[in-house]
Amino acid sequence: MRTRKRPERVVVLALDGVYPFELGIPSRIFGTTDGRYEVVTCTVDGQPVRTNADFSVTVEHGPEALETADTVVVPPISPTSVTAELPAEVAAALARIPAEARIVSICTGAFVLAAAGLLDGRRATTHWLLADQFRSMFPHVELDPDVLFVADGRILTSAGASSGVDVCLHIVREDHGSKLANAVARCCVVPPFRDGGQAQYIEQPVPESAATSTAATRAWALERLGEPLSLADLAGHARMSLRTFARRFNDEVGLSPGRWLIQQRVARARHLLEASDLSVDQIAGEVGFATGASLRQHLHAAIGVSPQAYRRTFQAVR
Repeated sequence: MRTRKRPERVVVLALDGVYPFELGIPSRIFGTTDGRYEVVTCTVDGQPVRTNADFSVTVEHGPEALETADTVVVPPISPTSVTAELPAEVAAALARIPAEARIVSICTGAFVLAAAGLLDGRRATTHWLLADQFRSMFPHVELDPDVLFVADGRILTSAGASSGVDVCLHIVREDHGSKLANAVARCCVVPPFRDGGQAQYIEQPVPESAATSTAATRAWALERLGEPLSLADLAGHARMSLRTFARRFNDEVGLSPGRWLIQQRVARARHLLEASDLSVDQIAGEVGFATGASLRQHLHAAIGVSPQAYRRTFQAVR
């Protein structure tokens, strides 16, 4: 987690043909953090740019703003505009980014980063519909089109549209903890946590009717994370057969019930590690892991650190 005496400067690079919705995501998310971030938008020449809608946007900054960035966000442009080699002015703008800056792409923004050579040898993602095009253009990038976002060191790539919200919330959570990230999500009326490994493409995002949805069972399970919930318990609550429940759950959420439960338990454990003085074993019991060792294993698999290391990081900031 980062600590700074000044707000972190997030510079959003608006390229010609930018998607307006995604262009506004960084300002909306990072701008709802009580001054912890400063968000500015720039273009490669300081001039207005066309969006992919029926209007243009005017910005107050040119490419020099990138030199002052702690984090750079590259929103998407039309897939028909992406190229294996960057226009000279775009390459020159990206070259201004400090070597230590964090760089984030949303959707086709990954094509821009890849064309700049920033993704060579790295794991990355983009919109699933563009996976074949991306692989053919950038074979040296380890593309994973099945996830919402990928964090590979200082470079983060995300899939289409709303996954830009997910990756920005992830950054707030990593920088300042889940309490602030949840508050931002609540203010913006978006889900507070969707793990980066969650499936990008959900076969049936809207259930046919409330009677056949697993939403009520998910809400019921979240109130009982400390209990040893089995697939049979969940299916029983939903009044479905095991097979029907598992299929419908995966269609709606993009995850198996078991994987979803682990994600929710890890998220709850992270909150308790940040906000409470409970021991690791006590937290494991609170969130439904059988032992502290089980919690350690799942937390390390999710974020690569031990509970003690995670807690020390947040306690140091507090």
